[in-house]
Parts: sequence; structure tokens; C-alpha cells
Amino acid sequence: MTLPKFIITMDGHFRLGMVGQHKDLLKPGDQCIGGGYYQFDWTSNRLVLDRASYDFGRPRWHLLDTLRVPAAYRGLRLVYVYDDGFHDDFNVSEELRIEYDE
Repeated sequence: MTLPKFIITMDGHFRLGMVGQHKDLLKPGDQCIGGGYYQFDWTSNRLVLDRASYDFGRPRWHLLDTLRVPAAYRGLRLVYVYDDGFHDDFNVSEELRIEYDE
């Protein structure tokens, strides 16, 4: 079964897709620093990220300064929702520099 999943890599790449496992989004040489699931919120123009990868855990955003996002998602605000009653949502688009891969 495939689900909408994402990962981030140590060199700042953000990858997402409909895959069976988060590792299916890795390319040779990648070092994954977390992942989770995503959904599009077209009403508020956001890409909402949440939960954690079973293999790689929650994204470790603090390890990044820049996130490289596919150009197809330009204009969407990225937000990671912890939904644990402890952490505030992490506004990725405001906290990290976003570069778009063409």
C-alpha cells in the first residue's frame, strides 16, 4: 500500500511521493534525517506535514538552514504539525530558507 510520505536529507533535500516505505524516496548516498506524511490544504495554500517515519523518525529541522524543495511546490507554505500537545507547529517556510529545485 502506498501513502503520501516525505523525507528530508542531511543536505537539505525535501522529497515526497506516494510510496510504500520512506526509504523508497532516498537516492544513493542520501542520509535521511527524518520524515513523515503530507497532505495538501488547498484552502489555505499549505503543504501540511505531520507524524514520523517509522525508520527515520520525526524530521530534525534544527540540522538544516536551507531546504531544497521541488519547484512544483513553489507558493505553498510548508508547515510541520507535531500534534502532540507539547510542541508548537513548525512553520518550515518561515524558519528555514527555501530554495526551489527546477
